[in-house]
Amino acid sequence: MREVHNIAIFGHKRIPSREGGVEIVVEELGTRLVQKGYHVTCFNRRGHHVSGAQFDKKAVHEYKGIDIRYVFTIEKKGFAALTASFFAALRTAFGNYDVVHIHAEGPAFFSWLPKLFGKRVVCTIHGIDWAREKWKNGLASKFIYMGERCAVRFADEIIVLNKGEQKYFQKQYGRKTWLIPNGVNRPVQRKADAISRKWGLEKDGYILFLGRIVPEKGLRYLIESFKKVHTDKKLVIAGGVSDTGKFMEELKEFASGDKRIIFTGFVQGKTLEELYSNAYLYTLPSDLEGMPLSLMEAMSYGNCCLTSDISGCTGVIEDCGVTFRKGSVKDLREKLQDLCDHPEVVEGYKAKSADFICGKYNWDKIVQETIKLYQG
Repeated sequence: MREVHNIAIFGHKRIPSREGGVEIVVEELGTRLVQKGYHVTCFNRRGHHVSGAQFDKKAVHEYKGIDIRYVFTIEKKGFAALTASFFAALRTAFGNYDVVHIHAEGPAFFSWLPKLFGKRVVCTIHGIDWAREKWKNGLASKFIYMGERCAVRFADEIIVLNKGEQKYFQKQYGRKTWLIPNGVNRPVQRKADAISRKWGLEKDGYILFLGRIVPEKGLRYLIESFKKVHTDKKLVIAGGVSDTGKFMEELKEFASGDKRIIFTGFVQGKTLEELYSNAYLYTLPSDLEGMPLSLMEAMSYGNCCLTSDISGCTGVIEDCGVTFRKGSVKDLREKLQDLCDHPEVVEGYKAKSADFICGKYNWDKIVQETIKLYQG
């Protein structure tokens, strides 16, 4: 068992931030490692923040004991992750670090660099990213796919978030991986205050989607399905864009004929907590997920959840939620209508979701399992 003191982390956009699930994982992991006495350095990207331009230049150099460093970033689609990851990898290679923990497949392309300089390298695969719709064509997809292959070849250990990904790496590469899921915290419930003033939302008066506004989240299916559902409830689509501004415009145009559909943009803090706390139903109609933290958070607030039947979602909700056939507008519409018509069914799922998810996925246990991989 090797002695570990200094840990470097890269692959996320930046912390503190809720730009995506990776950022939440890095923050939860990093702060708990600091509490256990480790020195943690996180390498943040520079550039655009999905929550808006007002956050772009808000640099933080220390956060809850984590040392925050910034790396050169070319702020252009397909180049931000590549350039930030390269310079982060370069600095970890020459830095005084015992372990380099890389998050996501694209950044793992540079796993060879710290490995070449004798660092222990751990990679967390948050999903099979090269298959995501926004990267399907061109060099970006090939780069991310090569990142997956580099992780297989150079990483000392690979962490995956669900059994489907574990089977994929075993079948595709014959590579052993470690299944260490994400965790979730038990939150404090909030009454509808800010969301009532901003968007006229009341307790149990809306169906919530919360996540990045990207094609693979199934938002086209959701809007098309919801427009055919007979209900007075609203559909709230909350989240920021990430290289997908044109897609957001297309969604708003598609939804423009239905006044029940509300786009909030990026949300965080009290507004985010109120949205989770007061939803009638949370839905995640994704085509592709690793282990969605937004779904876990929705359950931690005691929500009834409706998701596509992909393994990344079904592995989270188990029998504590409802699923529909991935990509089926008809099945999604029927499930939405049925849940709107039967509040007693919704209440039944709400009654058990929080205790289930908070009991099963504990951050402290997950961090301890990760430390074992650091130590070898």
